[in-house]
Amino acid sequence: MAYRNKTYVCFDADNDIRYYRLMQAWKQNDNTDFDFFNAHDLNIINPDDSEDTKKRKLRERLKNSKIFIVLVGERTKYQIKYVRWEIETALEMGLPIIVSNLNQKRFYDDDLCPPILKEQLAIHISFNARIIQHALENWEDSHSQYTQEGKIGPYQYKESVYSSLGL
Repeated sequence: MAYRNKTYVCFDADNDIRYYRLMQAWKQNDNTDFDFFNAHDLNIINPDDSEDTKKRKLRERLKNSKIFIVLVGERTKYQIKYVRWEIETALEMGLPIIVSNLNQKRFYDDDLCPPILKEQLAIHISFNARIIQHALENWEDSHSQYTQEGKIGPYQYKESVYSSLGL
């Protein structure tokens, strides 16, 4: 059985990879507390791999993950082949989901969020190292509690959480 300690980051690779790279840079920066164990370090995917091979490798990454982040940009909700599949698989696996809005909205964005997440238990936050780190450290426990209570739907942090983080 896989040891689930990784963070899986899902994003529109054609348009939003710079935000994923920025997260990697935050992790490497000695002046920040931002840290995560990146699931994308596992099972290198080659561009010429078949779709089935890519999805098998992505599933292995997901099996090693304890939390799932979706970076939501302008075109994310239209990415069916991989993004939607990754979200569906994360939901099947019961992974806690963090939705990080690249447009800086701190709540569920009906215009941009993939529709599959509309009624799902997920925390919706802005794209910022401090609030993402806060969610990485806290959402897993909240998700577990809310799941036990049968709660569903989008959640957001109160403004006081952002203020306490200097945002």
